[in-house]
Amino acid sequence: MELSKFSTLVLFLAFLQLSLLALSSPLESFIQCVSTHSSQIKPFSNPLNTAFFAPNSSSFVPVLQSSAQNLRYLVPSAPKPEFIFTPLHDSHVQGAVVCAKQLGIHLRVRSGGHDYEGLSYVSRIETPFVVVDLAKLRQINVNIKDNSAWIQAGATIGEVYYRISEKSKVHGFPAGLCTSLGVGGHITGGAYGSMMRKFGLGADNVLDAKIVDAGGKILDRAAMGEDLFWAIRGGGGASFGVILWWKIKLVPVPETVTVFTVIRTLEQGNTKLLYRWQQVVDKLDENLFIRAITQPQKGANKGQRTIATVYQGLFLGCVDRLLNVLHKSFPELGVTKKDCTEMSWIESVLYIASYPSGTPPEVLLKGKSTFKNYFKAKSDFVRDPIPETALEGLWKKLLEENSPLTLWTPYGGMMSKIPESQIPFPHRNGTIFMIQWLSVWEDGEKEISKHMSWINSLYNYMAPYVSKFPREAYVNYRDLDLGINRKNNTSFQQARAWGKRYFKDNFDRLVKVKAKVDPENFFRHEQSIPPLQRAS
Repeated sequence: MELSKFSTLVLFLAFLQLSLLALSSPLESFIQCVSTHSSQIKPFSNPLNTAFFAPNSSSFVPVLQSSAQNLRYLVPSAPKPEFIFTPLHDSHVQGAVVCAKQLGIHLRVRSGGHDYEGLSYVSRIETPFVVVDLAKLRQINVNIKDNSAWIQAGATIGEVYYRISEKSKVHGFPAGLCTSLGVGGHITGGAYGSMMRKFGLGADNVLDAKIVDAGGKILDRAAMGEDLFWAIRGGGGASFGVILWWKIKLVPVPETVTVFTVIRTLEQGNTKLLYRWQQVVDKLDENLFIRAITQPQKGANKGQRTIATVYQGLFLGCVDRLLNVLHKSFPELGVTKKDCTEMSWIESVLYIASYPSGTPPEVLLKGKSTFKNYFKAKSDFVRDPIPETALEGLWKKLLEENSPLTLWTPYGGMMSKIPESQIPFPHRNGTIFMIQWLSVWEDGEKEISKHMSWINSLYNYMAPYVSKFPREAYVNYRDLDLGINRKNNTSFQQARAWGKRYFKDNFDRLVKVKAKVDPENFFRHEQSIPPLQRAS
Protein backbone atom coordinates (compact mmCIF):
# COMPACT_ATOMS: atom_id res chain seq x y z
CA MET A 1 0.00 0.00 0.00
CA GLU A 2 2.83 2.39 1.01
CA LEU A 3 4.67 1.51 -2.23
CA SER A 4 1.55 2.30 -4.24
CA LYS A 5 1.24 5.71 -2.56
CA PHE A 6 4.92 6.40 -3.27
CA SER A 7 4.53 5.45 -6.95
CA THR A 8 1.49 7.70 -7.23
CA LEU A 9 3.44 10.59 -5.68
CA VAL A 10 6.35 10.13 -8.10
CA LEU A 11 3.96 10.13 -11.06
CA PHE A 12 2.20 13.20 -9.73
CA LEU A 13 5.47 15.11 -9.30
CA ALA A 14 6.62 14.13 -12.79
CA PHE A 15 3.27 15.27 -14.20
CA LEU A 16 3.51 18.51 -12.22
CA GLN A 17 6.99 19.22 -13.58
CA LEU A 18 5.86 18.64 -17.16
CA SER A 19 2.79 20.83 -16.57
CA LEU A 20 4.96 23.67 -15.25
CA LEU A 21 7.26 23.33 -18.24
CA ALA A 22 4.29 23.46 -20.57
CA LEU A 23 3.11 26.71 -18.94
CA SER A 24 6.55 28.31 -19.31
CA SER A 25 7.94 29.87 -22.46
CA PRO A 26 10.13 27.56 -24.61
CA LEU A 27 13.22 29.42 -23.38
CA GLU A 28 12.27 29.21 -19.70
CA SER A 29 11.38 25.54 -20.06
CA PHE A 30 14.67 24.82 -21.82
CA ILE A 31 16.77 26.64 -19.20
CA GLN A 32 15.00 24.82 -16.37
CA CYS A 33 15.42 21.48 -18.09
CA VAL A 34 19.10 21.99 -19.00
CA SER A 35 19.84 23.05 -15.41
CA THR A 36 18.36 19.77 -14.23
CA HIS A 37 20.16 17.56 -16.72
CA SER A 38 23.63 19.12 -16.84
CA SER A 39 25.95 17.64 -14.22
CA GLN A 40 28.42 20.53 -14.42
CA ILE A 41 25.87 23.29 -14.77
CA LYS A 42 26.78 26.66 -13.33
CA PRO A 43 24.01 28.85 -11.93
CA PHE A 44 22.53 30.99 -14.69
CA SER A 45 21.90 34.11 -12.61
CA ASN A 46 21.12 36.15 -15.72
CA PRO A 47 20.75 33.60 -18.53
CA LEU A 48 19.89 35.99 -21.34
CA ASN A 49 23.24 37.73 -20.85
CA THR A 50 25.36 34.63 -20.32
CA ALA A 51 24.49 31.50 -22.25
CA PHE A 52 21.00 32.04 -23.68
CA PHE A 53 20.01 34.64 -26.24
CA ALA A 54 16.39 35.31 -27.19
CA PRO A 55 15.24 37.60 -30.05
CA ASN A 56 14.41 40.37 -27.56
CA SER A 57 18.01 40.39 -26.30
CA SER A 58 20.37 43.05 -27.69
CA SER A 59 22.95 40.28 -28.12
CA PHE A 60 20.73 37.97 -30.19
CA VAL A 61 21.55 39.39 -33.63
CA PRO A 62 25.33 39.77 -32.99
CA VAL A 63 25.52 36.18 -31.70
CA LEU A 64 23.45 34.85 -34.62
CA GLN A 65 25.63 36.68 -37.13
CA SER A 66 28.92 36.08 -35.31
CA SER A 67 30.14 33.12 -37.36
CA ALA A 68 27.53 32.86 -40.13
CA GLN A 69 29.37 32.95 -43.46
CA ASN A 70 26.62 33.11 -46.08
CA LEU A 71 24.76 36.42 -45.79
CA ARG A 72 22.03 34.92 -47.96
CA TYR A 73 20.75 33.21 -44.79
CA LEU A 74 20.86 36.30 -42.60
CA VAL A 75 18.36 38.36 -44.59
CA PRO A 76 15.16 39.40 -42.74
CA SER A 77 13.07 36.78 -44.54
CA ALA A 78 15.28 33.87 -43.40
CA PRO A 79 13.82 31.82 -40.49
CA LYS A 80 15.30 32.75 -37.13
CA PRO A 81 15.77 30.50 -34.07
CA GLU A 82 13.56 30.78 -31.00
CA PHE A 83 16.77 31.32 -29.05
CA ILE A 84 20.49 30.54 -29.13
CA PHE A 85 22.26 28.52 -26.45
CA THR A 86 26.05 28.78 -26.07
CA PRO A 87 27.13 25.88 -23.81
CA LEU A 88 30.04 26.36 -21.45
CA HIS A 89 30.69 22.68 -20.73
CA ASP A 90 30.25 19.31 -22.44
CA SER A 91 27.45 18.42 -20.03
CA HIS A 92 25.50 21.48 -21.17
CA VAL A 93 25.41 19.97 -24.66
CA GLN A 94 24.16 16.71 -23.17
CA GLY A 95 21.44 18.67 -21.39
CA ALA A 96 20.51 20.47 -24.60
CA VAL A 97 20.01 17.20 -26.47
CA VAL A 98 18.00 15.59 -23.66
CA CYS A 99 15.83 18.68 -23.20
CA ALA A 100 15.22 19.33 -26.88
CA LYS A 101 14.00 15.76 -27.15
CA GLN A 102 11.86 16.03 -24.01
CA LEU A 103 10.31 19.36 -24.98
CA GLY A 104 9.88 18.54 -28.66
CA ILE A 105 12.20 21.33 -29.82
CA HIS A 106 14.05 21.03 -33.13
CA LEU A 107 17.80 21.47 -32.71
CA ARG A 108 20.46 22.97 -34.97
CA VAL A 109 24.13 22.84 -33.93
CA ARG A 110 26.81 25.28 -35.06
CA SER A 111 30.57 25.08 -34.58
CA GLY A 112 32.01 27.47 -37.17
CA GLY A 113 29.03 28.67 -39.21
CA HIS A 114 30.53 27.73 -42.56
CA ASP A 115 27.67 25.52 -43.76
CA TYR A 116 27.16 26.76 -47.32
CA GLU A 117 23.38 26.52 -47.04
CA GLY A 118 23.26 27.87 -43.48
CA LEU A 119 21.91 24.61 -42.05
CA SER A 120 23.68 25.11 -38.72
CA TYR A 121 21.69 28.25 -37.94
CA VAL A 122 18.63 28.19 -40.25
CA SER A 123 15.89 25.59 -40.66
CA ARG A 124 13.86 25.76 -43.85
CA ILE A 125 11.85 22.60 -43.26
CA GLU A 126 10.99 22.77 -39.59
CA THR A 127 10.06 25.53 -37.15
CA PRO A 128 10.30 26.47 -34.37
CA PHE A 129 13.95 25.57 -33.87
CA VAL A 130 16.83 26.55 -31.59
CA VAL A 131 20.56 26.89 -32.23
CA VAL A 132 23.20 25.35 -29.98
CA ASP A 133 26.34 27.36 -30.76
CA LEU A 134 29.57 25.66 -29.64
CA ALA A 135 31.70 28.81 -29.95
CA LYS A 136 32.66 28.79 -26.26
CA LEU A 137 33.88 25.18 -26.40
CA ARG A 138 37.28 25.69 -28.00
CA GLN A 139 39.98 24.04 -25.89
CA ILE A 140 43.01 22.66 -27.71
CA ASN A 141 45.38 20.28 -25.94
CA VAL A 142 48.46 19.44 -28.01
CA ASN A 143 50.64 16.46 -27.06
CA ILE A 144 53.82 16.50 -29.13
CA LYS A 145 55.18 13.37 -27.42
CA ASP A 146 52.52 11.14 -28.92
CA ASN A 147 51.89 13.28 -32.04
CA SER A 148 48.28 14.05 -31.19
CA ALA A 149 45.91 16.76 -30.01
CA TRP A 150 42.44 16.81 -28.46
CA ILE A 151 40.45 19.72 -29.90
CA GLN A 152 36.98 20.95 -28.98
CA ALA A 153 34.40 21.37 -31.72
CA GLY A 154 34.06 25.14 -31.33
CA ALA A 155 37.73 25.85 -32.05
CA THR A 156 38.66 27.08 -35.51
CA ILE A 157 41.15 25.18 -37.63
CA GLY A 158 43.37 28.28 -37.58
CA GLU A 159 43.52 28.13 -33.78
CA VAL A 160 44.45 24.45 -34.03
CA TYR A 161 47.27 25.23 -36.48
CA TYR A 162 48.59 27.99 -34.22
CA ARG A 163 48.54 25.86 -31.06
CA ILE A 164 50.40 23.07 -32.86
CA SER A 165 53.06 25.48 -34.16
CA GLU A 166 53.37 26.97 -30.68
CA LYS A 167 54.58 23.57 -29.45
CA SER A 168 56.57 22.47 -32.50
CA LYS A 169 57.90 23.87 -35.76
CA VAL A 170 57.97 20.42 -37.37
CA HIS A 171 54.40 19.29 -36.74
CA GLY A 172 51.21 20.20 -38.55
CA PHE A 173 47.75 18.94 -39.47
CA PRO A 174 46.36 18.39 -43.00
CA ALA A 175 43.03 20.23 -42.97
CA GLY A 176 41.33 23.34 -44.33
CA LEU A 177 42.75 26.32 -46.20
CA CYS A 178 40.22 28.73 -44.69
CA THR A 179 41.39 29.35 -41.13
CA SER A 180 38.01 30.31 -39.60
CA LEU A 181 36.43 26.89 -40.18
CA GLY A 182 34.97 25.36 -37.01
CA VAL A 183 36.61 21.96 -36.55
CA GLY A 184 33.39 20.31 -35.37
CA GLY A 185 31.67 20.47 -38.75
CA HIS A 186 34.79 20.77 -40.90
CA ILE A 187 36.10 17.29 -40.13
CA THR A 188 32.67 15.66 -40.38
CA GLY A 189 32.73 16.44 -44.12
CA GLY A 190 36.29 15.31 -44.79
CA ALA A 191 38.44 18.47 -44.35
CA TYR A 192 40.79 18.89 -47.29
CA GLY A 193 43.74 21.25 -47.48
CA SER A 194 47.13 21.99 -48.97
CA MET A 195 48.78 18.87 -47.50
CA MET A 196 46.10 16.42 -48.68
CA ARG A 197 48.29 14.99 -51.44
CA LYS A 198 50.90 14.06 -48.82
CA PHE A 199 48.76 13.02 -45.83
CA GLY A 200 45.13 12.74 -46.97
CA LEU A 201 42.23 14.59 -45.37
CA GLY A 202 41.79 15.85 -41.86
CA ALA A 203 39.21 13.09 -41.38
CA ASP A 204 41.80 10.51 -42.47
CA ASN A 205 43.92 11.63 -39.52
CA VAL A 206 41.41 11.37 -36.67
CA LEU A 207 42.30 8.96 -33.86
CA ASP A 208 39.32 9.35 -31.52
CA ALA A 209 36.29 11.51 -30.86
CA LYS A 210 33.70 12.39 -28.24
CA ILE A 211 30.10 12.74 -29.32
CA VAL A 212 26.71 13.31 -27.68
CA ASP A 213 24.35 10.70 -29.10
CA ALA A 214 20.57 10.87 -29.50
CA GLY A 215 20.14 9.55 -25.96
CA GLY A 216 22.23 12.34 -24.48
CA LYS A 217 25.21 10.12 -23.68
CA ILE A 218 28.82 11.16 -24.27
CA LEU A 219 30.62 8.43 -26.22
CA ASP A 220 34.27 8.08 -27.18
CA ARG A 221 35.52 5.76 -29.93
CA ALA A 222 35.49 2.67 -27.72
CA ALA A 223 31.95 3.38 -26.47
CA MET A 224 30.43 4.36 -29.83
CA GLY A 225 31.90 1.46 -31.79
CA GLU A 226 33.69 1.42 -35.13
CA ASP A 227 30.58 1.86 -37.30
CA LEU A 228 29.64 5.21 -35.76
CA PHE A 229 33.28 6.28 -35.59
CA TRP A 230 33.51 5.54 -39.32
CA ALA A 231 30.34 7.50 -40.08
CA ILE A 232 31.28 10.74 -38.32
CA ARG A 233 34.59 11.06 -40.19
CA GLY A 234 33.31 12.32 -43.53
CA GLY A 235 29.62 11.41 -43.37
CA GLY A 236 28.51 15.02 -43.06
CA GLY A 237 27.55 17.01 -39.99
CA ALA A 238 24.54 16.77 -37.67
CA SER A 239 23.17 13.36 -38.69
CA PHE A 240 24.52 11.14 -35.91
CA GLY A 241 25.05 13.35 -32.88
CA VAL A 242 26.88 16.43 -31.65
CA ILE A 243 30.67 16.32 -31.99
CA LEU A 244 32.30 17.60 -28.80
CA TRP A 245 35.95 16.69 -29.33
CA TRP A 246 38.25 15.28 -32.00
CA LYS A 247 41.54 13.60 -31.24
CA ILE A 248 43.73 14.26 -34.27
CA LYS A 249 47.02 12.77 -35.44
CA LEU A 250 49.73 15.35 -36.04
CA VAL A 251 51.85 14.97 -39.17
CA PRO A 252 55.52 15.88 -39.77
CA VAL A 253 56.29 19.08 -41.67
CA PRO A 254 59.75 20.39 -42.63
CA GLU A 255 61.16 23.45 -40.89
CA THR A 256 61.18 25.19 -44.28
CA VAL A 257 58.42 25.05 -46.87
CA THR A 258 58.12 27.02 -50.11
CA VAL A 259 55.13 28.91 -51.50
CA PHE A 260 54.58 30.64 -54.82
CA THR A 261 51.92 32.44 -56.81
CA VAL A 262 51.89 33.05 -60.54
CA ILE A 263 49.06 34.62 -62.52
CA ARG A 264 48.29 33.92 -66.17
CA THR A 265 45.60 35.50 -68.37
CA LEU A 266 44.01 34.34 -71.61
CA GLU A 267 46.30 36.72 -73.49
CA GLN A 268 49.26 34.89 -71.93
CA GLY A 269 48.05 31.51 -73.17
CA ASN A 270 46.22 30.46 -70.02
CA THR A 271 43.74 28.16 -71.78
CA LYS A 272 46.54 25.87 -72.93
CA LEU A 273 48.33 26.22 -69.58
CA LEU A 274 45.26 25.22 -67.57
CA TYR A 275 44.72 22.27 -69.88
CA ARG A 276 48.31 21.20 -69.20
CA TRP A 277 47.75 21.70 -65.43
CA GLN A 278 44.95 19.13 -65.66
CA GLN A 279 47.23 16.63 -67.34
CA VAL A 280 49.99 16.74 -64.72
CA VAL A 281 48.63 18.08 -61.42
CA ASP A 282 47.58 14.74 -59.89
CA LYS A 283 50.85 13.10 -60.91
CA LEU A 284 53.24 15.64 -59.39
CA ASP A 285 55.47 14.94 -56.38
CA GLU A 286 53.09 14.42 -53.44
CA ASN A 287 54.94 17.14 -51.51
CA LEU A 288 53.69 19.66 -54.08
CA PHE A 289 50.20 21.16 -54.09
CA ILE A 290 49.19 23.60 -56.86
CA ARG A 291 45.63 24.88 -56.92
CA ALA A 292 44.14 27.02 -59.70
CA ILE A 293 41.83 29.93 -58.86
CA THR A 294 40.07 31.40 -61.90
CA GLN A 295 37.90 34.50 -62.27
CA PRO A 296 37.39 37.51 -64.53
CA GLN A 297 39.58 40.57 -64.12
CA LYS A 298 40.01 43.91 -65.88
CA GLY A 299 41.46 43.60 -69.36
CA ALA A 300 44.06 45.72 -71.13
CA ASN A 301 41.46 47.99 -72.70
CA LYS A 302 39.02 50.17 -70.77
CA GLY A 303 35.72 48.40 -70.07
CA GLN A 304 37.10 45.03 -71.19
CA ARG A 305 37.36 41.95 -69.01
CA THR A 306 39.53 38.89 -69.39
CA ILE A 307 39.98 35.63 -67.50
CA ALA A 308 42.92 35.13 -65.15
CA THR A 309 44.06 32.07 -63.25
CA VAL A 310 46.08 32.29 -60.06
CA TYR A 311 48.32 29.25 -59.67
CA GLN A 312 49.08 29.03 -55.96
CA GLY A 313 51.52 26.41 -54.70
CA LEU A 314 52.85 24.91 -51.49
CA PHE A 315 55.89 22.65 -51.50
CA LEU A 316 56.95 20.76 -48.38
CA GLY A 317 60.64 21.50 -48.85
CA CYS A 318 63.14 24.15 -49.94
CA VAL A 319 62.94 26.29 -53.07
CA ASP A 320 65.76 24.53 -54.92
CA ARG A 321 64.02 21.16 -54.62
CA LEU A 322 60.73 22.73 -55.73
CA LEU A 323 62.26 24.26 -58.84
CA ASN A 324 63.85 20.93 -59.70
CA VAL A 325 60.46 19.18 -59.43
CA LEU A 326 58.72 21.83 -61.54
CA HIS A 327 61.47 21.83 -64.18
CA LYS A 328 61.01 18.10 -64.66
CA SER A 329 57.22 17.82 -64.32
CA PHE A 330 55.60 21.17 -65.15
CA PRO A 331 58.04 23.56 -66.86
CA GLU A 332 55.18 25.21 -68.74
CA LEU A 333 54.11 27.02 -65.56
CA GLY A 334 57.30 29.08 -65.76
CA VAL A 335 57.88 29.44 -62.01
CA THR A 336 61.17 31.17 -61.17
CA LYS A 337 63.05 31.63 -57.92
CA LYS A 338 61.71 35.21 -57.73
CA ASP A 339 58.15 33.84 -57.61
CA CYS A 340 58.95 31.70 -54.57
CA THR A 341 59.27 32.39 -50.86
CA GLU A 342 60.66 30.07 -48.21
CA MET A 343 58.92 30.18 -44.84
CA SER A 344 57.72 28.09 -41.90
CA TRP A 345 54.66 25.89 -42.20
CA ILE A 346 52.54 28.18 -39.97
CA GLU A 347 53.52 31.15 -42.16
CA SER A 348 52.37 29.18 -45.20
CA VAL A 349 48.96 28.75 -43.54
CA LEU A 350 48.62 32.56 -43.47
CA TYR A 351 49.90 32.85 -47.05
CA ILE A 352 47.41 30.33 -48.46
CA ALA A 353 44.60 31.99 -46.50
CA SER A 354 45.47 35.32 -48.20
CA TYR A 355 46.60 37.24 -45.13
CA PRO A 356 48.87 40.20 -45.98
CA SER A 357 52.61 39.52 -45.91
CA GLY A 358 54.04 39.98 -42.44
CA THR A 359 50.79 39.23 -40.59
CA PRO A 360 51.73 37.64 -37.23
CA PRO A 361 50.41 34.08 -36.71
CA GLU A 362 48.58 35.26 -33.57
CA VAL A 363 45.85 36.58 -35.86
CA LEU A 364 44.70 32.95 -36.12
CA LEU A 365 43.62 33.07 -32.48
CA LYS A 366 40.92 35.61 -33.33
CA GLY A 367 39.04 32.97 -35.30
CA LYS A 368 37.62 35.66 -37.56
CA SER A 369 36.41 34.95 -41.07
CA THR A 370 37.94 36.82 -44.00
CA PHE A 371 35.02 35.87 -46.25
CA LYS A 372 31.44 36.96 -45.57
CA ASN A 373 29.27 37.44 -48.64
CA TYR A 374 26.03 36.60 -50.32
CA PHE A 375 26.91 33.53 -52.35
CA LYS A 376 25.76 30.30 -53.94
CA ALA A 377 28.16 27.43 -54.49
CA LYS A 378 28.28 24.07 -56.24
CA SER A 379 31.00 21.46 -56.63
CA ASP A 380 32.26 18.89 -59.12
CA PHE A 381 34.94 16.22 -59.41
CA VAL A 382 36.88 15.76 -62.64
CA ARG A 383 38.25 12.43 -63.82
CA ASP A 384 39.34 13.38 -67.37
CA PRO A 385 40.93 16.66 -68.48
CA ILE A 386 38.41 19.24 -69.64
CA PRO A 387 39.14 19.95 -73.36
CA GLU A 388 40.41 23.36 -74.43
CA THR A 389 37.25 24.00 -76.46
CA ALA A 390 35.16 23.41 -73.33
CA LEU A 391 37.42 25.76 -71.37
CA GLU A 392 36.83 28.46 -73.97
CA GLY A 393 33.09 28.00 -73.49
CA LEU A 394 33.61 28.18 -69.72
CA TRP A 395 35.36 31.54 -70.07
CA LYS A 396 32.30 32.91 -71.88
CA LYS A 397 30.05 31.67 -69.07
CA LEU A 398 32.24 33.28 -66.40
CA LEU A 399 32.19 36.60 -68.23
CA GLU A 400 28.38 36.63 -68.08
CA GLU A 401 28.41 37.02 -64.28
CA ASN A 402 29.54 39.98 -62.17
CA SER A 403 31.69 38.18 -59.57
CA PRO A 404 32.10 34.49 -60.33
CA LEU A 405 34.90 32.43 -58.86
CA THR A 406 36.07 28.89 -59.43
CA LEU A 407 38.67 27.02 -57.38
CA TRP A 408 40.31 23.85 -58.73
CA THR A 409 41.94 21.65 -56.09
CA PRO A 410 44.41 18.91 -57.13
CA TYR A 411 44.10 15.29 -56.06
CA GLY A 412 46.47 12.35 -56.53
CA GLY A 413 49.24 11.34 -54.15
CA MET A 414 47.88 9.98 -50.86
CA MET A 415 44.31 10.79 -51.98
CA SER A 416 44.62 8.07 -54.63
CA LYS A 417 46.03 5.49 -52.21
CA ILE A 418 43.26 5.56 -49.60
CA PRO A 419 40.31 3.25 -50.45
CA GLU A 420 36.94 4.89 -51.20
CA SER A 421 35.28 3.06 -48.32
CA GLN A 422 37.89 3.72 -45.62
CA ILE A 423 35.77 6.66 -44.42
CA PRO A 424 32.51 7.99 -45.94
CA PHE A 425 34.36 10.56 -48.10
CA PRO A 426 34.61 8.60 -51.39
CA HIS A 427 36.34 10.91 -53.89
CA ARG A 428 39.68 9.12 -54.21
CA ASN A 429 41.54 7.21 -56.91
CA GLY A 430 40.82 8.41 -60.44
CA THR A 431 39.93 11.95 -59.38
CA ILE A 432 42.26 14.51 -60.97
CA PHE A 433 40.84 17.54 -59.18
CA MET A 434 37.79 19.01 -57.48
CA ILE A 435 36.03 22.17 -58.63
CA GLN A 436 34.19 24.67 -56.47
CA TRP A 437 31.86 26.98 -58.41
CA LEU A 438 30.84 30.25 -56.78
CA SER A 439 28.68 33.23 -57.57
CA VAL A 440 29.31 36.07 -55.11
CA TRP A 441 27.27 39.26 -54.86
CA GLU A 442 26.64 42.27 -52.63
CA ASP A 443 23.12 43.36 -53.59
CA GLY A 444 21.40 41.10 -51.07
CA GLU A 445 18.03 39.74 -52.15
CA LYS A 446 17.56 42.21 -54.99
CA GLU A 447 18.87 40.10 -57.84
CA ILE A 448 19.22 36.73 -56.18
CA SER A 449 17.28 34.95 -58.94
CA LYS A 450 19.72 36.28 -61.54
CA HIS A 451 22.74 34.90 -59.69
CA MET A 452 21.08 31.57 -58.94
CA SER A 453 20.02 31.23 -62.57
CA TRP A 454 23.56 31.90 -63.73
CA ILE A 455 25.22 29.30 -61.52
CA ASN A 456 22.63 26.70 -62.51
CA SER A 457 23.31 27.48 -66.16
CA LEU A 458 27.05 27.09 -65.57
CA TYR A 459 26.47 23.81 -63.73
CA ASN A 460 24.41 22.47 -66.63
CA TYR A 461 27.07 23.55 -69.15
CA MET A 462 29.77 21.62 -67.29
CA ALA A 463 27.81 18.36 -67.04
CA PRO A 464 29.55 16.60 -69.99
CA TYR A 465 33.02 17.29 -68.59
CA VAL A 466 32.80 16.15 -64.97
CA SER A 467 32.15 12.88 -63.10
CA LYS A 468 29.02 10.94 -64.01
CA PHE A 469 26.78 8.21 -62.51
CA PRO A 470 26.80 9.81 -60.05
CA ARG A 471 27.81 13.38 -60.70
CA GLU A 472 29.83 13.69 -57.51
CA ALA A 473 29.67 16.60 -55.05
CA TYR A 474 31.52 17.54 -51.85
CA VAL A 475 29.30 17.42 -48.76
CA ASN A 476 31.05 20.40 -47.14
CA TYR A 477 30.02 22.46 -50.18
CA ARG A 478 26.44 21.58 -49.44
CA ASP A 479 23.99 22.24 -52.27
CA LEU A 480 20.26 22.03 -51.58
CA ASP A 481 19.53 22.08 -55.32
CA LEU A 482 20.49 18.39 -55.27
CA GLY A 483 17.45 17.57 -53.10
CA ILE A 484 16.14 18.07 -49.59
CA ASN A 485 14.46 16.01 -46.92
CA ARG A 486 10.85 16.46 -45.98
CA LYS A 487 9.98 17.44 -42.43
CA ASN A 488 10.98 14.39 -40.35
CA ASN A 489 9.70 12.14 -43.11
CA THR A 490 12.52 11.49 -45.52
CA SER A 491 12.55 8.32 -47.55
CA PHE A 492 15.69 6.43 -48.41
CA GLN A 493 15.02 6.81 -52.14
CA GLN A 494 14.55 10.58 -51.88
CA ALA A 495 17.73 11.03 -49.89
CA ARG A 496 19.61 8.76 -52.28
CA ALA A 497 19.36 11.49 -54.96
CA TRP A 498 21.89 13.65 -53.13
CA GLY A 499 23.39 10.98 -50.86
CA LYS A 500 25.00 9.09 -53.73
CA ARG A 501 26.55 12.31 -55.05
CA TYR A 502 28.18 13.11 -51.72
CA PHE A 503 29.08 9.59 -50.59
CA LYS A 504 28.71 7.22 -53.57
CA ASP A 505 28.28 3.61 -52.31
CA ASN A 506 29.14 4.67 -48.76
CA PHE A 507 25.67 6.23 -48.51
CA ASP A 508 24.06 2.82 -47.97
CA ARG A 509 26.31 2.08 -45.00
CA LEU A 510 25.66 5.56 -43.55
CA VAL A 511 21.92 4.88 -43.66
CA LYS A 512 22.39 1.61 -41.77
CA VAL A 513 24.51 3.34 -39.10
CA LYS A 514 21.87 6.06 -38.76
CA ALA A 515 19.14 3.46 -38.25
CA LYS A 516 21.22 1.87 -35.51
CA VAL A 517 22.22 4.98 -33.54
CA ASP A 518 19.33 7.40 -34.20
CA PRO A 519 16.31 5.39 -35.39
CA GLU A 520 13.89 8.17 -34.37
CA ASN A 521 15.77 10.65 -36.58
CA PHE A 522 16.28 13.19 -33.81
CA PHE A 523 19.34 14.67 -35.52
CA ARG A 524 17.93 15.86 -38.80
CA HIS A 525 18.13 18.68 -41.31
CA GLU A 526 17.53 19.35 -44.99
CA GLN A 527 20.19 16.84 -46.08
CA SER A 528 20.73 14.64 -43.05
CA ILE A 529 21.14 10.88 -43.41
CA PRO A 530 17.75 9.13 -43.02
CA PRO A 531 17.33 5.92 -41.01
CA LEU A 532 16.88 2.83 -43.15
CA GLN A 533 13.39 1.94 -41.95
CA ARG A 534 12.06 5.04 -43.71
CA ALA A 535 12.77 3.31 -47.02
CA SER A 536 9.07 2.55 -47.34
